[in-house]
Amino acid sequence: MQKDIIKFVEVSELPNEIENFKVHAFTENQSEIDHLAITLGDIKSTNFVLTRIHSQCITGESFFSLRCDCRFQLTESLKLIAKNGCGVVFYLQQEGRGIGLSNKIRAYKLQDQGLDTVEANHQLGFAEDERSYEIVSAMARHLNITTIDLMTNNPKKIEAVEKSGLKVNKRIPIKIKSNDHNKNYLDTKAKKLGHLM
Repeated sequence: MQKDIIKFVEVSELPNEIENFKVHAFTENQSEIDHLAITLGDIKSTNFVLTRIHSQCITGESFFSLRCDCRFQLTESLKLIAKNGCGVVFYLQQEGRGIGLSNKIRAYKLQDQGLDTVEANHQLGFAEDERSYEIVSAMARHLNITTIDLMTNNPKKIEAVEKSGLKVNKRIPIKIKSNDHNKNYLDTKAKKLGHLM
């Protein structure tokens, strides 16, 4: 793992409706893509840092789309960190499991026509999940985090994170609320992507 995969930019206060967090900005050196780490408490003195690795979802988080569970997962993770008094959300610019915002909308159109989320990605020439987590390990090293308790329903994410060099102590599930618009999406995540719903 190259130590210069990222550069730290700045840290500032980030008060929101849940708690007074801090936000750390990073930029990938090669791609110049920006990522964030939102922290609370003294993470350096915690053995197993409560962590969410979260991919940006503009449709869900900015426009309140009911097609996915992303906004709910992000909010619940921040609430759990606030309740715990310490933790971090690694917020990554990996829209649509890494295919980008425009391709995500193309995938939505294919889903409107009857494909599921995995089939739509394949139709567009992508793998079901294009994300990489090396950036997370690099950001964690900057924050002196070595071992995490990971909030996720995705066992494959745990494998990918550990391959990138960050140790996962345990998985903490996030209970998901389904609706008429995301039921098939959640079913596909469970059946085809192995998510533990």
